[in-house]
Amino acid sequence: MKLYETLEKQLKKEPNFVTDNGELKKWVVINKAQNYDAELIGLLLDDKELKAKFFLDIKDVLVFNQSLFIQFLEQKNYLNDSYTSYKNKVGLNIDGKYLKQRNEVALVWPFKDCVLEGGQSREEDKREEIFFNETLAQDEITQLLEPKVLTNAKRYTGKGEKPLDKLNRNEQGVITDNLIIKGNNLLALHSLKEEFAGTVKLIYIDPPYNTDKGGFNYNDSFSHSSWLTFMKNRLEVAFTLLRNDGILLINSDEIEHSYLKTLCDEIFKRENFKGDFIWQKRKGGGNDSYFLALDHDYISVYTKDGTKTSHDKWRTGYADEYLKRYREVDENGERYYWDTLARDGLQNPIAVIIKTPDDAEITINSQKPLLTIKEQLKTGHVKFTKTKNGWSLHHRVYMPEGKVARSILDSFGTNKTAKDEIVELFGESLFKYPKPETLINYLVELFSQKKDIVLDFFVGSGTTAAVCHKMDRQYLVIDQMNYIETVAVERLRKVIGGEQGGISQKAEWNGGGEFVYLELKKYNQTFIEQIETAKDTKAVLKIWAEMKLKSFLNYNVDIQKQEEHIEEFKALSLVEQKQHLIELLDKNQLYVNLSSLNDKDFAVTAEEKKVTQDFYQIKK
Repeated sequence: MKLYETLEKQLKKEPNFVTDNGELKKWVVINKAQNYDAELIGLLLDDKELKAKFFLDIKDVLVFNQSLFIQFLEQKNYLNDSYTSYKNKVGLNIDGKYLKQRNEVALVWPFKDCVLEGGQSREEDKREEIFFNETLAQDEITQLLEPKVLTNAKRYTGKGEKPLDKLNRNEQGVITDNLIIKGNNLLALHSLKEEFAGTVKLIYIDPPYNTDKGGFNYNDSFSHSSWLTFMKNRLEVAFTLLRNDGILLINSDEIEHSYLKTLCDEIFKRENFKGDFIWQKRKGGGNDSYFLALDHDYISVYTKDGTKTSHDKWRTGYADEYLKRYREVDENGERYYWDTLARDGLQNPIAVIIKTPDDAEITINSQKPLLTIKEQLKTGHVKFTKTKNGWSLHHRVYMPEGKVARSILDSFGTNKTAKDEIVELFGESLFKYPKPETLINYLVELFSQKKDIVLDFFVGSGTTAAVCHKMDRQYLVIDQMNYIETVAVERLRKVIGGEQGGISQKAEWNGGGEFVYLELKKYNQTFIEQIETAKDTKAVLKIWAEMKLKSFLNYNVDIQKQEEHIEEFKALSLVEQKQHLIELLDKNQLYVNLSSLNDKDFAVTAEEKKVTQDFYQIKK
């Protein structure tokens, strides 16, 4: 035991290894060890006993025995705080390893730019939040990612809300309704995969930034590795939803941008990265960063398959300035203008030797052969024009096949613009960092056409859906927070009613259209929501009594031992009590799986069965 105490004392000398309540961040230390962190190794070397235990002397060179150190840390009886000790007693571990050591899938219920009880003011930035954030081992996942039963289905039209009778489909059998889905976005994406795999043209997402400021604090500080796991799970399934010529746009800030790019390079392949837009999100104002007043966000552009992706011809609305320049039209209807070959500033200058129009010689990029003007004129792509100084040689410059977008976006609104739009709609600013309709309009116009499917699985204030509705794109949007009903749904109802904010005038929007609202049917998730909002131990114990009767618990939980040690459970902090009850629940049963549609234990109603069978095209 002395070695354990020595190590703990030495590690606690580094503040980054210690929680606010003085406990050692064991998994942070393990991560540091796995990366041969110099700070950690230095601490170990400073103590003679630890130096002798965890380092090998090879020809007068000290070598860190990483495997021994990590193995030592992973022993069940090492550095057990009261909570970990209690978990061991009720059996909440797998093969002697805790779930956090077996990173596979991150289930996170984040408040994305939200206005609820999560604490959104600057003064509340450091308060304890009630987020559910858990990493599951792959061998614990059996039905988690199965498609889910759907409930509370409604259709919204200009005449109001009504129960959903049936979904509309095209000739290929693909749903053509606009969909707003409430539920965990990872699980909802896997449900959408059943019907929309390979059909989505554009994905735009503005995921929660992994930062300890700006209203996105996780109860576990949402470490860098967990955040990347969180994003990786969702991007992998999103990839399957895209068409071969589909495009991903992903919004990020300076905290995780470079790491996020590396992750996307892995999933979408590095050669399919097309660049970053730099969006000026603020003009003037305060400094919300540690050092620089960073006025921009990144919007990374990835194609699913670069060989399949091509831009369409310039379209009305963006074409006017180009039509003025590309005035000529050739025999194939392609537009072009004449430009001189011999002007200054060409990246690849073309030397032109002119004596008279009849015997002019052209050296293209200084390469042979020489062509006479008569031969060159036959192509129709060059011409001579007589000037006061002699003869000038011109060639055709064709209008680009696609929109050659500029990477700096400094004229498409700011966060303030977006806040003003929301205030106009709801009378108050509900979100901290919303995106303006003009920005989303530009991106949707650039990378999609009418009737294309656009997906956003971090719906936030509903800007993507609102813009797509006005631009005649089909949208699929997802979020799990209650504000999807109070904000996103209500915003879309206002759009149907003909609201004139944002891009309405530009899009000549006067109202109309409809959308379908769906929810994933909850089961264990209901208990999680109750746990998160419990105010004291008495409320937590009441939930536990209900869980014993109705919930699905992890197979490795010993209920009898839980009851035997209930007094120790009561002695834990409220945060630890909540965390423990959530970890007791079987995450495979958070929502009702499609395979349980007819299972009486889940009490799926006739209406829910009808909607679910229609969505997944299941014959009765």
